Amino acid sequence: MRMRFHNVMCATDFSDFSNRTLPYGAAIAQEFGAKLYVCHIIDLTALTIYGEFQIDPVGQQDRIRQEADAQLRKMLAPHPIEWEPLIAVGQPATEIARLVEEKGIDLVISATRGRSGLKRLVLGSVTQRLMRILNCPLLAVQGAEPGPPGAGAARIRLKRILIGCDFSTDSALALNYGLSLAQEFEAELHLVHVVEPPVYEEFLSPSEQAEKFVLTDVVKEKLEGLVPEEARNWCSLKFGVLRGRPYEELVAYAMAHEIDMIVLGIRGYGMVKSLLMGSTTDRVVRNAPSPVLAVSSQSQKT
Repeated sequence: MRMRFHNVMCATDFSDFSNRTLPYGAAIAQEFGAKLYVCHIIDLTALTIYGEFQIDPVGQQDRIRQEADAQLRKMLAPHPIEWEPLIAVGQPATEIARLVEEKGIDLVISATRGRSGLKRLVLGSVTQRLMRILNCPLLAVQGAEPGPPGAGAARIRLKRILIGCDFSTDSALALNYGLSLAQEFEAELHLVHVVEPPVYEEFLSPSEQAEKFVLTDVVKEKLEGLVPEEARNWCSLKFGVLRGRPYEELVAYAMAHEIDMIVLGIRGYGMVKSLLMGSTTDRVVRNAPSPVLAVSSQSQKT
């Protein structure tokens, strides 16, 4: 099923790291013809970030709103795209989730690093919470290249997209998003499954060891069967079956193949069958060399 983005939101706390969300928001909005919202949440528990003290709370909020609006407009000036500023006061994750509902947002883009200590607004911990409470996909962008607002805007092109698949409902949805992004950006698509080895693999018999290679062929065939036939006409496809810890193998694969975006389901199969469940997605987000799009079928809008 083709997935569309109509309203995209970038969250920023004005740090160099969080400003990395803007080029991705602009690129995705341009490719999908979507409207771009740029969101800044004023956290009154960290007023020192604005050089303010709580003497006149109402006056301070007005001044901070005006300064935030001016800074957002300056940041978006290089991007010739329809956009709207969103400025609110409160707890960042809660306010972002509220604005997502209010504006009908289809995709939120947030940084995995931002301001540190009491100055923190939008960064790892907020992103991790958003991943669990949003009713839309979340693109977690690593802040590996600090720079001025809008830096890197011209460089955002998705050439290679990796989809982690464990054959769960969420990973099937991840495939739909990955295919849609690959089509819009004309990107090469890598569909990968990670098989977790038994705890005592060294005690397996020769016949059981041989079954591993048979399983690899079976899984690869199943992966190939997930891709619609029409997608093969426009999409360059690569399939991989890896063995090991899912998050380690996915991160290593992304590095080795210079992946530009990873797409994962937030929840996968539980208990022993767990491959791409929440903890794995969290670890990939923290360690991946590229942005991670986290999607969940349980948070899709009806």
